[in-house]
Amino acid sequence: MKPAHKAAAKGAAPDLSELRPGQSLELLQELHILTREGRLNQDSRRKLKQVYHLFQFIEPLLQELSQDGHAPTLADHGAGKSYLGFILYDLYFKALGRGHIYGIETRAELVDKSRALAQRLGFGRMSFLNLSVAASTGAAELPERIDIVTALHACDTATDDAIAFGLQKQARAMVIVPCCQAEVAACLRQGKALQLARTPLAELWRHPLHTRELGSQITNVLRCLHLEASGYQVTVTELVGWEHSMKNELIIARYTGQKKRSAAERLRAILAEFGLEQALGARFGLEPVSAVV
Repeated sequence: MKPAHKAAAKGAAPDLSELRPGQSLELLQELHILTREGRLNQDSRRKLKQVYHLFQFIEPLLQELSQDGHAPTLADHGAGKSYLGFILYDLYFKALGRGHIYGIETRAELVDKSRALAQRLGFGRMSFLNLSVAASTGAAELPERIDIVTALHACDTATDDAIAFGLQKQARAMVIVPCCQAEVAACLRQGKALQLARTPLAELWRHPLHTRELGSQITNVLRCLHLEASGYQVTVTELVGWEHSMKNELIIARYTGQKKRSAAERLRAILAEFGLEQALGARFGLEPVSAVV
């Protein structure tokens, strides 16, 4: 495998300034980030920028978890072609010499391709499972505990399944980029948010586009409160600039063990205010208030 900084091509030298030193050219070509001539594929520049930016958030978590000889484990949900998993392995796990990455994806053809690529590159501590996010929680192929859970653009309720997976696996950290959230918007259209329907706040979802965006916003707020109520410290930021992706919200949760009673109470109140208890209450695992410290 050739490192990126030694790339050569006929004629003018390709501009690889956006790549990290020592990256595998073969990997980047297999992921169609580089052309066969070693040049940066313009169509993949946006995807590469997202993955690099996400790596900047994940690397400190991996470094912390790798202390004292620990072998960190990471599960990537909705892995797709496993851009994130492969680049994490290439930039961090390969040099570390320990740890394991699990890519979880429902499309069998992508899982097969990822397995073949990992074998070809010698990335021996990568596994790929042809499973839904929900089904992976009880899969025998996965360890009982996973250190880091990632979900980059896992659509609609798959993001909630990834969070449930992280809670079940006692994840030390979760890095989530939600996508295509339609469920709450459908509930708003159907139930008209009960007591809010006759107030000026109903204007927030009168138009279909606003309904969709408000539904997405409410969903992510509920997710953050759920994580805080479950003992995580939550940070919400942008993944990349809006010019690169409209699905841009990045949720980073680090486990502290301090379950916030106020977060559980606010979660319950928002569900009640928008008439979402029946549709979403069980998913967010609301416990009796007295059980939350």
